[in-house]
Order: sequence, then C-alpha cells, then structure tokens
Amino acid sequence: MPKLCPLFSGSSGNSYYLESAGSGILIDCGRNAKQLENAMRDKGIEPEKIRAVFITHEHTDHVSALRVFASRYKLRVYASQGTVSALYAKNIINDKVDIQTVGGDGIELDSMKIKPFHISHDCAEGYGYCVETCDGRRTAFATDTGVITDEIKTALTGCDTVVLESNHDIGMLQCGMYPYVLKRRIMSDKGHLSNDACAQTAADLVRSGTTRLLLAHLSRENNIPQLAEKATVCELECSGMKKGMDFLISVLPEINTGSPVIY
Repeated sequence: MPKLCPLFSGSSGNSYYLESAGSGILIDCGRNAKQLENAMRDKGIEPEKIRAVFITHEHTDHVSALRVFASRYKLRVYASQGTVSALYAKNIINDKVDIQTVGGDGIELDSMKIKPFHISHDCAEGYGYCVETCDGRRTAFATDTGVITDEIKTALTGCDTVVLESNHDIGMLQCGMYPYVLKRRIMSDKGHLSNDACAQTAADLVRSGTTRLLLAHLSRENNIPQLAEKATVCELECSGMKKGMDFLISVLPEINTGSPVIY
C-alpha cells in the first residue's frame, strides 16, 4: 500500500518520504543526515528502500543533508537544471553525487511517475512535484511559492493529496519583528504563500477532487497551526464543503512525531 510520511516541515528543514510497491523516494532532505536517518527509522522506514531524492530548490532548509545522505546510500538526485547549477555553485554537492536534471515530462521510477512543475520563489529554478503511485493516486508537493501560477494550478488540479504551503498569517507577519525588507520578500510573488492564499487554493482543489490537504512549511515566528487550519477550513466550509466528509486536513509539524499518512 502506498504511503506518505512527512518527516520535517518548516524553515528549519523539509523532507517527505513517499513509498509505492516497496520502493521509496525523498522529496528534499533538509536537516542533517543523522536527523534524517533517525526520523525515518522512528517511522519504521528503511533508508535502504530509497531509490532517489527529488530536490525542489537549493535553499539550505531543503538540501542540508543532500551530499552526505545521497553519497552514503548511493542515491541518484533529481532537480531542475537551474537547481543543479546552483547546488554546484554553492558547493552543496560535488562530482561524487549522482545528480540528473529532470524536465517537464518527468520520469518513471519503479512504480512511481514523478512530474515536476515550476514554483514561484527566490531561487534559481524551483520545482514542485506531482507523484503518481502504483494505485493510480496522485500526490503533489507545492511549497515555497509566493503565488499559485497557472502552471501550479494545472499540476495540482485533480490530485488526491496535496502538500500545500500555508507559511504565514499576514497580520502576524506585518506586526512582527522581521525587518521590512524581509517582510516584503515573504509577501512577494517570489516569497511564501499566506494562510489566506492557501485557503483560497485549497477550496479550488477540493472542488477538483482533492480529498486530503496537508498544510506545510509554517513559519515559527509568523504563524500558528490553529490559525493556518482555521483559515483553510473556514474557506472550505463557506464554499459548502464539510470537514471529514468532503476533505481531510492536517497541519504538518516541524518534526513529525506522529504516524505516517497511509493511503
């Protein structure tokens, strides 16, 4: 049975494990390699099952374990051409890492089909990913984007499960201690998705058939899990959809100490 296990989510590190027919992949590998290994083993996940790592972009909270982890387990790494170039330029990887570019058509890996789409973020060339598992279900990962573009909307539409960024509460961010330049960056089209923007997107997704929403990449300083969930649930309920009947929703913690999400 395919399963999804969020390991880390937030500015301190991001990583998701997805398994289908006994083979697994990682979407990002933030934190360090030891933390990543411990998090997987705590969930009963064997690192040796992982076939590849798919990187969204080159920021530290998505790649801090990449070189050590990929080398230790002899994993192939996939990313956009822009991200590959940035990883080399920042010395995050070296020639010992087996890294390949993945284009718009995506790739097939064992029982999974992985297709990328561009996100809107202040990085070299960021990707989100849509993964179809052996049972025909699709899971999309869409974080670190300041706006939902037409390309993102097309990629997410019809997915059964969507990991969607709900980074900040606008009021908390505006009244918080961040310098103006950083606030402007976060709220820009190349920044991060707010709770309100997430909620509006979620309503469109549930209408298209999405049944499970995982709110991700919450800011520790500018958000509260209850606010993030309330914003999305209220938007969905105002659109006539009922929690537990039309959709399931979870807010991902920085470190997942719960159970894997089983499909």
